[in-house]
Amino acid sequence: MSASHVHPAPGALATVRPAGELGMWIFIASEMLFFGGLMLAYAWARAADPAGFAQASRHTHVLIGTVNTALLLSSSLLVALASLAAQIDAAAHARSCRNLLAGAALIGLLFLALKGVEYRMEWREHLVPGPGFFAGEAEPPRRGAALFFAFYFIATGLHAVHVAVGVLWLGALGLAFHRRESWADGTRAHIAGLYWHFVDAVWVLLYPLLYLVERHR
Repeated sequence: MSASHVHPAPGALATVRPAGELGMWIFIASEMLFFGGLMLAYAWARAADPAGFAQASRHTHVLIGTVNTALLLSSSLLVALASLAAQIDAAAHARSCRNLLAGAALIGLLFLALKGVEYRMEWREHLVPGPGFFAGEAEPPRRGAALFFAFYFIATGLHAVHVAVGVLWLGALGLAFHRRESWADGTRAHIAGLYWHFVDAVWVLLYPLLYLVERHR
């Protein structure tokens, strides 16, 4: 058997990271188009009834939204540190990578738990569009209020799915570092980091659109 069958050709490993990065960037671009379409729909609906959007936004739980924003930003920092350590020397920093990724995954779970609490509160407050929407409120809902909460639940629900996928990914990668498996390396940590930072960036865009719309009124 020739040596070329035993070891990768020179430079072959160097193509793994660019190929993986390219695939992730293509995925992120497609997701940006999807979320971008949602945000364009939001902009159109808000322009049609800005007072209705302002009325609805004042019913969102800004404290939970702010805490969740801080949580995701903190988790992105942990993932960035894990990616950096893995790219410097994955074998030497395997334990640190495991701990950082586990911490980021746990923060992601806390984000989802708080989002679940928030959904339950909104259900009890009759903020889900449909029969009984805004029941018990002194001010009747404007047309734009229902559109706002339709966007709110669609956008945050889809984002929560992406967070759940990221939590599973980070957890699996952290476990692989713990077991010192061969595929747990700087390349995989970097690609996972790209995905997680994208999820974080989407939330940073959603946060002001959902929680900070003319709350001073």
